[in-house]
Amino acid sequence: MTSTSSTTTPLLELRGLTVRYGGRSGLLAVDGVDLSLRAGETLGLAGESGCGKSTLAMSVLRLLPKSAQIEGEILLDGEDITQMSFGRLRTVRWASASVVFQGAMHALNPVKRIGEQIAEPIRLHGTVPAGHVKSRVRELLEQVELPVARADAYPHELSGGQKQRVMIAMALACEPRLVIADEPTTALDVIVQAQVLALLSRLVADHGIGLIMISHDLSVLGATCARLAVMYAGKLVEEGPSRQVIGEPKHEHTKALAAAFPTIGDPSSRYAPATSSELGLPGAPEPVAEGVEPLLRTDNLRVTFTGRGQTTEAVKGVDLEVYPGEIVALVGQSGSGKTTLARTILGLQKPTSGQVLFEGKALPHSARALRAYRRKVQLVLQDPTSALNPRHTVYEAIAEGLRIHKLPGDERELVAQALEAAELRPPERFMTVLPHELSGGQRQRVVIAGALALAPTLLVADEPVASLDASVRGEILALLLRLRASLGLAALVITHDLGLAWNIADRVAVMYKGELVEVGTVAEVLRDPKHEYTKQLLAALPDGTALPAGEVTA
Repeated sequence: MTSTSSTTTPLLELRGLTVRYGGRSGLLAVDGVDLSLRAGETLGLAGESGCGKSTLAMSVLRLLPKSAQIEGEILLDGEDITQMSFGRLRTVRWASASVVFQGAMHALNPVKRIGEQIAEPIRLHGTVPAGHVKSRVRELLEQVELPVARADAYPHELSGGQKQRVMIAMALACEPRLVIADEPTTALDVIVQAQVLALLSRLVADHGIGLIMISHDLSVLGATCARLAVMYAGKLVEEGPSRQVIGEPKHEHTKALAAAFPTIGDPSSRYAPATSSELGLPGAPEPVAEGVEPLLRTDNLRVTFTGRGQTTEAVKGVDLEVYPGEIVALVGQSGSGKTTLARTILGLQKPTSGQVLFEGKALPHSARALRAYRRKVQLVLQDPTSALNPRHTVYEAIAEGLRIHKLPGDERELVAQALEAAELRPPERFMTVLPHELSGGQRQRVVIAGALALAPTLLVADEPVASLDASVRGEILALLLRLRASLGLAALVITHDLGLAWNIADRVAVMYKGELVEVGTVAEVLRDPKHEYTKQLLAALPDGTALPAGEVTA
C-alpha cells in the first residue's frame, strides 16, 4: 500500500469532534474524538449500531440531519469543513471526498441506468469536458472490474456485488483523495465480499487515496485496513495496527467484537456462539437415532424459469433432508439457487419436477392444506424491519398468525408464551411497543416469536443474522440453539456465513449453480472439503477466520 511521510499534513484530521442530536440536552452521538488519516492510508472504524461510527463518518462531509450539532474541528487537507460555506462544501463533496453508502440497492436510483448514475457527479463537478464523460464512465467501469456493457443496465439487473462496484465507481468518479466506505460488504456472500475488499485495497495502492472503512466485523476490516479504531458509546476506546487490535484487544468492547465471529475449526465455538446473554447454552445435541425418518425431504427437486426466450434452471435435481431437531445450514453465494429452493420448500414456488415431502407426505396443493402445512413450517426473514408492519404493535404482529390459523386458546396468553420463548421478557413490556422502538436484535426476536406462536416443528430461516450487530448475532444464534433444545425445533438456515454454520449447524449443504455439490457434517464439509467450490468459499474468508484444513485448536 502507498503511504506518505509522517511529516506531511494529514489528509483528514478530527480534533475534539463532538456531535449531538436535538440540542445541548439531546443525544451525544460522538464524544470528543481525535483521529487522523494520511493519503494512501487505510483506517477501519469498528463498533456496533448506535456507537457513533456512521455519525462520525457522515460528519466529515456534513451529511448529517439538521438536528445534528457539530463541535470541534474537521480538517480536510488542512481546511475546516465545519466553517465551509455551502458552495464550498458542494465543491468538496465527490471531488475531494466521497462516500460509498451502505445498501447499494437503496442508494442507487432504480429508474436510471448505471452509466447515467456514474456520470452524474462528473457532470455536476465538470471534472472532464462534456464530450469525454462517456469515456470516463467506461474507464471507471473497467477500474471496478465491471463489463462496460453494464452501463446500460438498471440496478435491479445487477447482482449485489455488481451494485456495490457501481457505488465504488461513483465514489471514484471525480478522483477524490478521501473515500469513506460505510459497511460496503454487508449482506454480500464471502466470494463477492473478498472481491470487493480486494478491489478497495487495489484502488488505495494504485491511486494513493485515503480510505476509511466502517464495519462491525473486525475480520473484514483487518483484511483491508492497516489501522483500526474502535468506537463505543460515542467515544474512541481503542486504536492501533489492525493485527494488534484484533490479536491483542485491550478494551472489553473490542474483545467482544473480536470474539463475535468464530474461527472455523476452533472447537470452543461449536454450539457456543459468542453472546452477552447470561442464559446457558445446551451444548452439542444427541445424534439422530438410526431409523428415524426425515422431517423434511426433497426428492430430485427441479425449478426452471422461462422468460425473454431464455430458460434458467435455478434448482437442479436437489435431494435434501432435515431430521427432527436438526439444524442444517444451506450455504452458497448469491444466485446459487438456495432462496428458490427455500421458496419451493415453503410452497411459495411450484417445482418443475420432483417433490417436497414433510413428515413423509408430499407437499399439498390446495390452499387449505398449504395453510395447515405452513403453520408447521415457519419462515424467519432476513430483514426484521421489512418483515414487521411499522404500524402494528408487537402484540398485533404476533397475534396476526394466530388469527389467520385460528389457533384455539387465549390469544393474549399465546402471544405472551411466544414472547417468552423468544426471550423477550417480561412479555407485557413488549406487547404495546412499535417496531421502530426496538433494537435490531429485539425486532428479529419478535419475528421469531411470531413463528413460534404457531408451534411449528421446522423453521426456515433466511439469513437470520445478516443485518445484525456482532453481539446481537451471537444472541440470536444462541436463541436458536436453546429453542432446538427446549422445543425440539428443527431448522433449515439459509446463509452465506460459514461462521454461522460452524457455530450452530449439525450438517452443511453447499449449493452451487442450482446443485447441492457437497453435503455432510459441519466437520466433514468445513474442515475437509471435497468439492472445489467449497474450497473456494473457505479460501475467500478473511484471514484469521478459518484454520488450515484439518487443523483444530486445542
